[in-house]
Amino acid sequence: MARSRREFLAKGSMGMVGAMVATKVAGAEQASTGTQAQAAPEMMGGPQAVPGAPGAFGTAPATGPEVTAGTFKEAEKLVQVEMSPKDMAEAAGNWRQSMAAVYERRVGPRKLPIPEGIAPATVWNPMMPIAQGAEGTAVETKAEASDRTVLRGSVGPGPRGVEPLPGSDEDIAYAPVTQLSDWILLRQITSERLTKIYLARLEKHTKVLNCVITLTADHALEQARAADAEIAAGKYRGPLHGIPWGAKDLLDTAGIRTTWGAEPYEKRIPMEDATVTKRLNDAGAVLLAKLSLGALALNDVWFGGQTKNPWNLDEGASGSSAGPGAAVAAGLVGFAIGSETQGSIVSPSMRCGVTGLRPTYGRVPRTGAMTLSWTCDKLGPMARGVEDTMLVLEAIAGPDGKDVSCVAAGLNFDATKSVAGLRVGYFPEWMKSAPATDVDRSALQTVKKLGMVPVPVSLPDWPYDSLNIILFAESAAAFEALTLSHQVDELKMQTPDAWPNTFRQSRFLSAVDLVQADRLRRMVALEMARVMASVDLLLVPSLRDEFLVITNFTGQPSLTLRAGFVEVSESRSDWAPDPEHPAMKYATPRRVPHGVSLVGPLFGEGVIARAGIAMEAAFGVAAERPKGF
Repeated sequence: MARSRREFLAKGSMGMVGAMVATKVAGAEQASTGTQAQAAPEMMGGPQAVPGAPGAFGTAPATGPEVTAGTFKEAEKLVQVEMSPKDMAEAAGNWRQSMAAVYERRVGPRKLPIPEGIAPATVWNPMMPIAQGAEGTAVETKAEASDRTVLRGSVGPGPRGVEPLPGSDEDIAYAPVTQLSDWILLRQITSERLTKIYLARLEKHTKVLNCVITLTADHALEQARAADAEIAAGKYRGPLHGIPWGAKDLLDTAGIRTTWGAEPYEKRIPMEDATVTKRLNDAGAVLLAKLSLGALALNDVWFGGQTKNPWNLDEGASGSSAGPGAAVAAGLVGFAIGSETQGSIVSPSMRCGVTGLRPTYGRVPRTGAMTLSWTCDKLGPMARGVEDTMLVLEAIAGPDGKDVSCVAAGLNFDATKSVAGLRVGYFPEWMKSAPATDVDRSALQTVKKLGMVPVPVSLPDWPYDSLNIILFAESAAAFEALTLSHQVDELKMQTPDAWPNTFRQSRFLSAVDLVQADRLRRMVALEMARVMASVDLLLVPSLRDEFLVITNFTGQPSLTLRAGFVEVSESRSDWAPDPEHPAMKYATPRRVPHGVSLVGPLFGEGVIARAGIAMEAAFGVAAERPKGF
């Protein structure tokens, strides 16, 4: 099938240096000859010679550096097209009159910076005109969109009931939100005491894990005391009231720095809360810390170094939601908010053995969160249990009137409902080959034992990695100013597969291929709609590249949960292999968590969570903790 993203990035990083040098030479020649960019009287045509005569392409005043047929000959290598010598000569002959003017926004004379909060005019709508599965959610009516039924399984008629409060702080810290909220509601523990437990653990373990960028201790204690006062007065806001949490440090917090994990933004202090931050404040949750992320949401290295995996301190926590993954796994927060563009919730959840819910694209507003890709970014919860993630999702979902991609959609979930009869699709070939393991294959057998019905499904053998031109173009646009000002050079990671090189390379991507990739995206979404029409959910190996690429571009929700353990003989990395810095080999294999992922229909988080709760109980491995934490 498709090449891995790592291979795609590593190979794609070569061959750009010559083009970049040529661009600098051309700029130098322009400066030495005194060539100045000029504004065209009309965008693509010169002044009208005859009243009523339309402007014509290719008649604007010459602007920009001189180009020759040789320029196009070299550029052919970047976009992999072929032109005849005649074609290249013709293109070079009027490039300055026809095409150079379209760059005026960036090169001037009428330069126009685009403010950070402006989204593209084109909005991705993942809904397809094909019915979803029986448990899925098709296009919502207004009544359905306002419907929220999230039935818990811990209080009242639920199957578990309320566990007694443990005697040790460590046992309390590792409890899921479902239990923490019960203890707070029943006054068995105060939010202030719980907050102090987590703050003590953060202070003890964060130097080892390197997972905190900013600790918000005073802010947290103030929120915790306010929560206790409200609860004592009978004003209970819901299951997140008094629960301490951590935010991936790309989520704005008013008056508290939000650094995006990157050197140029170390001192950035937003004036307003992100919508998700505000909603969690309104739910009574207690913000403990701004947690680390790979710089500008890539992998697990930030300006303070690498965030570590609590299960194996000789490797990173994976990214880019590295801090949330490590902090949740080590019992340092009750839950966390992560983000995903292409694997950034799934991968650290898998590596650190936590439960990560990547919601449907458009489910959660991203206002006040760092933009990497307008049509792929998603915010979602990371926690120690499946039901926890749904309690958090209920609090943060729904339009805010600001994120143009966020839509109103129903959210229905019943933790007590049977999963018998649910049709679980799986890809036979994916289950037979790496990165699938015996844990993945055993999970498929668990599906049968629970009364769900495995259904083999398939997708066409298409070049899915070609969709990444959208990600590369959007991310380079999001950080255009940072790249062109060379501040991107300040980032710690300057390897060929890191953002600085990718942002530079993306300036030379083909606009035509970008449009074609957008059309391919529609084709892929139609194929996924066809697959989901025949099943209720999918079971997939979490780190299968096709899964990460396809479902992030189509917008499908996914739930990653611990399903067992595997042994690894060397450290794992998000970065392309580097012969000068080979992976650490282990004399004795290390036992680490391994997770599987459930994919749902669009806005079908409820069905994957219901299946996830049943599988979580059947696996029986969620309670094991990393040693030393």
